[in-house]
Amino acid sequence: MSEYKGIKGFQVQTRTEDPSPTEAQTGDFYYNSTTGQFKTVFTGVGSFSSGGSLNSARRGSYRSGSTPSGLVSGGFPGSPPSGVGITESYNGSSFTEVADMNTARGSAQSGMGASNTAAIATTGSTTRPGTGMPGAVESWNGSSWTEVAEQNSPRSQHGAGGTSTNGMVFGGFGPPPSFSHTGAAETWNGSSWTEVGDLNTAGRTTGSGNGTTTAMLAIGRFPISGKTESWDGSSWTETTDLNTARTFGGGFGIYTSALMAGGDSDPPVRAQTEQWDGSSWTEVNDLSTARSQTAGGGTVTEGFVAGGYTGPAYVGVTEEWEVPDFTIKTVTTS
Repeated sequence: MSEYKGIKGFQVQTRTEDPSPTEAQTGDFYYNSTTGQFKTVFTGVGSFSSGGSLNSARRGSYRSGSTPSGLVSGGFPGSPPSGVGITESYNGSSFTEVADMNTARGSAQSGMGASNTAAIATTGSTTRPGTGMPGAVESWNGSSWTEVAEQNSPRSQHGAGGTSTNGMVFGGFGPPPSFSHTGAAETWNGSSWTEVGDLNTAGRTTGSGNGTTTAMLAIGRFPISGKTESWDGSSWTETTDLNTARTFGGGFGIYTSALMAGGDSDPPVRAQTEQWDGSSWTEVNDLSTARSQTAGGGTVTEGFVAGGYTGPAYVGVTEEWEVPDFTIKTVTTS
């Protein structure tokens, strides 16, 4: 029988304990003499863990930032079916209520902003199922909201992404009385909105718009679909679908590296999480609480998902996503 040394050119290292974060190298293989096990070091695998809950349980909120500097604003808390202006700031362990938005509303499936000190709340609806749809847009400076230039096309349940000075909105439902699906997209430069090329498939209502005005990802659709489109600064191109078709998911990341967590398949609500590598989706570790219409933000290595709707209930549950530097796995010998 061939030995490990003959195959790899060196003997298996023996250690009395697992390597520390500064010692571990992806691909290492060793024998832990204390536990009597062979082990190997893999690239870190991301997972969700419990975080501090929102003070106000709700769905359809705006989001910005990441862990530990997130912001959740607006949304619908249940009954009565009216939007709120409540804004909460996250420090990585708990949410604190800060200044309310000037126009109470919700039904935006994502937001614009990289931290809890700079964000944009785009249009939305003041009531469910969207009978009031103001064009108001507000900017957050870390302590208060200020009304800024309105969007060209008011809408609700739309996708959005980017920062407070370089962002984009797309898709959703247009204003009453038609509430028709729209594929319209607009970019934001910090002071004004500009209409750009429409989505190929109108009506995207999604929790994930990842990127900037020159590189954006639109994920999911209503009616239920896994369709994904990428924006290159001038046009949208259909690319690889999600493995699990859904809408109203919570997503974060960037154009080439993103996550889509949870969502609604009408029914059920979903816990599935998928990771985008720039060309395809891969299923990774699920949310602990299946839900749709969440708020959250971050990157594929660190982020959070807060609030949402489980089907029977509105929740304030927060889960934090983290990818460790490495993962140590025991190698079975049977």
